[in-house]
Amino acid sequence: MHKFTTLTGVAAPLPMINVDTDMIIPKQFLKTVERTGLARGLFLDMRLNDDGSENPDFVLNKPAWRHSVILVAGENFGCGSSREHAPWALLDFGIRSVIAPSFGDIFYNNCFLNGILPIKLPAEQVDRLLDDAGRGSGATLTVDLESQTILRPEGDEIAFDIDPFKKHCLLNGLDDIALTLEKADKIDAFEGGQRAAQPWLYG
Repeated sequence: MHKFTTLTGVAAPLPMINVDTDMIIPKQFLKTVERTGLARGLFLDMRLNDDGSENPDFVLNKPAWRHSVILVAGENFGCGSSREHAPWALLDFGIRSVIAPSFGDIFYNNCFLNGILPIKLPAEQVDRLLDDAGRGSGATLTVDLESQTILRPEGDEIAFDIDPFKKHCLLNGLDDIALTLEKADKIDAFEGGQRAAQPWLYG
């Protein structure tokens, strides 16, 4: 998993509430276990017309936000079914942070496991960031995980809270597998002792 330290870039405004995981990545893309290639399905029903052409009114299709790395959204973002493909699709598109007043719990935790920083802020602060994001490529945000701040285009900062353990994992690029491998020496020592005491377990 890629480390998350500081992120500077264009933020896309998506002021919709209750954007569920099926809206983020429709069910037909759930057949794969690969984490790449899912950007084409991101927000598919909103991003594309019925004939497969791009919907010019959808924010991520507009030139100013095509290369956004931050998404500023409405309440309860990522609600619905527990599909890990939702953060995979966002990451494959290039989104590394999502800012919203609230999130679906499973989606929120899945973000941390995939190198995406979800940030919860009061609605009035999200509204300010939506205004910033609405200015497009002329106004960038900087998300600093170490200092737990968001730097706005005019220079003022918004502070955010985060669980210390989740922060540690993101800063160091640690997913569940990497966390386990940090204890490889202890695991090897245990297995060595068990192999000596109970060799029949190892065939």
